[in-house]
Amino acid sequence: MIKPIYLDYNATTPHDPEVIAAMWPYLEEHFGNPSSLHWYGQKTREAVETARAQVACLIGCMPEEIIFTSGGTESNNHAIIGTTAALKAKGSHIITTQIEHPAVIEVCRFLEMQGIEVTYLPVDEYGRVDVLSVEKAITSKTILITVMHANNEVGTIQQIEEIGKLARNKGIVLHTDAAQSAGKIHFDVKALGVDLLSVAGHKLYAPKGIGALYVRRGIKIGKFMHGAAQEGGKRAGTENVLEIVGLGKACEIAARDLNTNIQHFRETRNQLYNGLKEKVKDIRLNGHPEFRLPNTLSVCFRGIEAQELLSAIQDRVAASAGAACHSGQCRLSSVLTAMRVPEEWGRGTLRLSTGKMTTSSEIQEALAVISNAALQIVKG
Repeated sequence: MIKPIYLDYNATTPHDPEVIAAMWPYLEEHFGNPSSLHWYGQKTREAVETARAQVACLIGCMPEEIIFTSGGTESNNHAIIGTTAALKAKGSHIITTQIEHPAVIEVCRFLEMQGIEVTYLPVDEYGRVDVLSVEKAITSKTILITVMHANNEVGTIQQIEEIGKLARNKGIVLHTDAAQSAGKIHFDVKALGVDLLSVAGHKLYAPKGIGALYVRRGIKIGKFMHGAAQEGGKRAGTENVLEIVGLGKACEIAARDLNTNIQHFRETRNQLYNGLKEKVKDIRLNGHPEFRLPNTLSVCFRGIEAQELLSAIQDRVAASAGAACHSGQCRLSSVLTAMRVPEEWGRGTLRLSTGKMTTSSEIQEALAVISNAALQIVKG
């Protein structure tokens, strides 16, 4: 069987061969518990600390400011719930946006049931939140602002630096979900002005089930797991050495190859978009035309349901939809809804995301498959 062309890198990435090679010794030879004082434990402890330094290097922080987690969802949970727990005496108000990942939105909804007030800010037609609206939403009880760095659906990059200045001036903790931006664009936590930042391993060619949370030195955050004193006493449990090594190597590679990868992402994305515009008349770009991830392309096909288009191409191209359609009814994603994308366009939304393994010839083939299928559906 010939595998479909993979254009869903924002959902998950393949394992980088260098990552697999780095992990292999910890699957076979180095099995010790990092908390053990003997040789076997010290070998794995060294590996964990090397990985911590590799993650820190990618995002521009100190190794001791990194906590390893089970992924982006846990990192977001720890950041948000941990901050509200640590600062409950100071206030009970959180500011976020309407287009956050469920790993943030659902945490906020959970906290609302615990008595926390949450403001969900709207975004503009490009998926960007207005910094002024963030400032206006601040009250004397605000303890946390959580705004994603880059959107997973449309790729829009938020003005985190400006929000960071605002939060710092007001003495409010700022968290950003950088699951989609880490390894795809240049940034460092100091320039962003964030106190907490989430990373997901499987978005940058490391395994699923591993992530990291940056916690700026001096920031108070509650424990996520109770037990022994691993991860600075903030997350108990024997470390997942195998995948921590994989995440560390992936971050090292991402930092090393970032400029090359950014150029490749942009070239393959633009090749795909320009080709689709030439072949399909009624097509619309979602997200900011300039401030968006270099690998992400969200496009609408007017008069077409995305699920029908995905069904037509599924044996040739793997991609994601921006609307869920069942029994003839289509429901736009919360992101497209917040951006006020008209339903006649939104229900035909595809998210196409390229990666460092994507080739120009694959783009050409995918372009032909998608455009031909779209034209056939329109013809009926």
